[in-house]
Amino acid sequence: MKSFNEVNHWARRFPLIPVHVDCAIAVMLKILDGKCKMKPEEKVVMTHLYHAVKNRPSRLLGGEMHSLISRAEETRDRDLLDAIYEQRVLAETMISRPVMKTFKSLIRQQGLFESAVVQVEEEEHWVDDLVAEFV
Repeated sequence: MKSFNEVNHWARRFPLIPVHVDCAIAVMLKILDGKCKMKPEEKVVMTHLYHAVKNRPSRLLGGEMHSLISRAEETRDRDLLDAIYEQRVLAETMISRPVMKTFKSLIRQQGLFESAVVQVEEEEHWVDDLVAEFV
């Protein structure tokens, strides 16, 4: 499992575009909501990634989400968990499934997870297409 420093180094070496930051925020909400189906070690890595990129510009999500996530990491009360749930559902409606799947595939292909299995059937230039779609 990668440490925060390793993930932070990865994030500096592989700059993410704003929509990727949105995806990292959405995954963090999902982790806090208890709905994330990733392996436990991948959840830790994704938490590190969120913290490594949370100060970068995002496209759709941001300020209020960061504040909510910060409070949820410090304490877990019922009202806060309800707010996390609501914001997670909202984030999932704002970010399309293909964008989220592309983000997850991207971070796996770029080596963020040690046990990543690279899927070769992806188009060669899908990252360029994704960037062009959101620029």
